[in-house]
Amino acid sequence: EVQLQASGGGLVQAGGSLRLSCVTSGFTFENYAIGWFRQAPGKEREGISCISPSVGSTFYEDSVKGRFTISSDNAKDTVYLQMNSLKPEDTAVYYCAAGVTLVEGTDRMFVYEYEYWGQGTLVTVSS
Repeated sequence: EVQLQASGGGLVQAGGSLRLSCVTSGFTFENYAIGWFRQAPGKEREGISCISPSVGSTFYEDSVKGRFTISSDNAKDTVYLQMNSLKPEDTAVYYCAAGVTLVEGTDRMFVYEYEYWGQGTLVTVSS
């Protein structure tokens, strides 16, 4: 059974940091791209960062570039999202997902590219 378990969300003040974790199981971790998406109230789900654990390629959407860092621990089949300099507009439910898609060279993430999804973890950034 494929499982993705996202955790690490919470309430933080603007300028603060959080680290999200996505623990995966049930599929060959290195064969998939792992992505982080977020969905704010009333907005569509957007892809913000992804990683190819096999080669280490990463992608960041412009709004998080320079503030967020994605990484993987292949021994633990886990992906992390370190979020620094958080802003109120980062408030959303954050989801991790796995899909067979290229990371290198991508300029945008699409929900349909990701086959497996975890439950979300809520990040709230207060001003």
